[in-house]
Amino acid sequence: MKPNAVVSDLPMNPTSTSTPVDAQQQEQQGGLDFIRQVITDDLNVGKHQSIITRFPPEPNGYLHIGHVKAICLNFGIAQEFSGKCNLRFDDTNPDAEEQEYVDGIATDVKWLGFNWEGEPLYASSYFDQLHAWAVQLIKQGDAYVDLQTPEQIKLNRGSFVEAGTNSPYRDTSVEENLARFEQMNNGELAEGAAVLRAKIDMAAANVHMRDPIMYRVLHSEHHQTGDKWKMYPMYDYAHPLSDAIEGITHSLCTLEFQDHRPLYDWFVEKVKAPAVPHQYESSRLNIDYTITSKRKLRRLVEGGYVNGWDDPRMPTVVGMRRRGFTPEGLRDFCKRVGVSKTDGIVDVAMLEFSIRQSLENAAARGMAVLNPLKVTLTNLPEALELKHARHPNVDMGERVIPLTQEIYIDRKDFEEVPPKGFKRLTTDGEVRLRHAYVIKCDEVIKDATGEIIELKCSIDPETLGKNPEGRKVKGVIHWVSATKGVAAEVRVYDRLFTESNPETGDDFLANLNPESLKIVQAVVEPSLAQAQAEDRFQFEREGYFVADRYDHCTDKPVFNRILDLRDSFKPGK
Repeated sequence: MKPNAVVSDLPMNPTSTSTPVDAQQQEQQGGLDFIRQVITDDLNVGKHQSIITRFPPEPNGYLHIGHVKAICLNFGIAQEFSGKCNLRFDDTNPDAEEQEYVDGIATDVKWLGFNWEGEPLYASSYFDQLHAWAVQLIKQGDAYVDLQTPEQIKLNRGSFVEAGTNSPYRDTSVEENLARFEQMNNGELAEGAAVLRAKIDMAAANVHMRDPIMYRVLHSEHHQTGDKWKMYPMYDYAHPLSDAIEGITHSLCTLEFQDHRPLYDWFVEKVKAPAVPHQYESSRLNIDYTITSKRKLRRLVEGGYVNGWDDPRMPTVVGMRRRGFTPEGLRDFCKRVGVSKTDGIVDVAMLEFSIRQSLENAAARGMAVLNPLKVTLTNLPEALELKHARHPNVDMGERVIPLTQEIYIDRKDFEEVPPKGFKRLTTDGEVRLRHAYVIKCDEVIKDATGEIIELKCSIDPETLGKNPEGRKVKGVIHWVSATKGVAAEVRVYDRLFTESNPETGDDFLANLNPESLKIVQAVVEPSLAQAQAEDRFQFEREGYFVADRYDHCTDKPVFNRILDLRDSFKPGK
């Protein structure tokens, strides 16, 4: 979450670089991370009687994978230490905020498996108190109204090697500052004509302490307060004081706010807040092959490179949910990433590992053929209804699999001239149909162009549920009835970017993966067509899939591939 600013912030550390982190660092340590150790020590010495944390998103967009880590940390710590975690919307910029985002964020937090005590909170609920404190700071000589233009304020702020320049309005009298602040509040001044600044030190080494802006004029209607206010507080002013109002004991944020901490403490101290929260910073979540910049994600959406914020290729919570990722898998991933004081890059394979782990015993099994090739079983005497467990290790009941004379297998499961090590169907070769008979290919039928359009095969009638006598059949392939199977749209998703660092090159859009989405017309066994939206399955030998949250229906099934079955991540290595 980033502060909204009238004047562009200078980079906090222009020479910093990210370094790779050990994926299993936290598990190998076998102890508490530094935040949990701080909290444990605070409770042991009686500094706090109970723990209060908060998840404070700005409702100006959709949550992404980075927010998931923050949610798991704040709500997770509250659970572990029998405390509470507030959901508070830091809604200080009405121009960028919408009720849609407020509702969506609340839904995402609940979907991830967390809840908050009471109703959601809003920084805007504290606007009256924040205004009163601003007046107090003016009276104390700790704040002043600046009538310079935004460009002048930016120019006079200085740089990392050059001190800033005092505003000509810095020593204006308290009475005049109060009058101008009232004009700001009444809407008598135009947007950009005035700001309220804290009077700290324009020569401070930390640029955030160079008389930061507290309020700016903004004649915009707010989604919570309507048109009551004609000026709004800045994030760096509202955030620490909202924490203080709520009695937050441990204000957890990412390392990018480390240089903001002196300002955080300054505001809390100067207004003599009723509680004194302390800010702790840990690394943000950076994953390879992934972009979490709101600006760049918006560019993907508005440029039509993806199909909306909930496109299953997006790292947004709504996108990952539609992709079929599980809350359990996301929580496990965040636990594995752990808490660190050093920014690093996490292997996306770790995320995929956690999702697969969560699906292994939760996803029912089924068969789907994504690239159908017709097979006629010439000696099958009659159609059969085979019953088989919906999961090999978990009791999920049984499903009926119709076996008819005409079936489909996947084209990749047949080769006239098989490569070395090929263990599927070949001319005059045998293979087992999953959960059914051993079959032998007797004839290959081709069209006028030489393309294979059908296989004539015979079953070994003695092999239903048992191995053939006198020979060993190594291969097993999946299949679907051609006459009783159901046509389905299957969306095969892959990583959105081809480069592990999508920022490689002049424009991240040049690294988009043209193969990130393939839509195929498949055939699925009838039980899969009865799925409800968001039901997850393992399509045997194909991967994990989910019935699309919006487009799936029994008459027209639509499945999204969550992940394939391959797993390149090895825990502990």
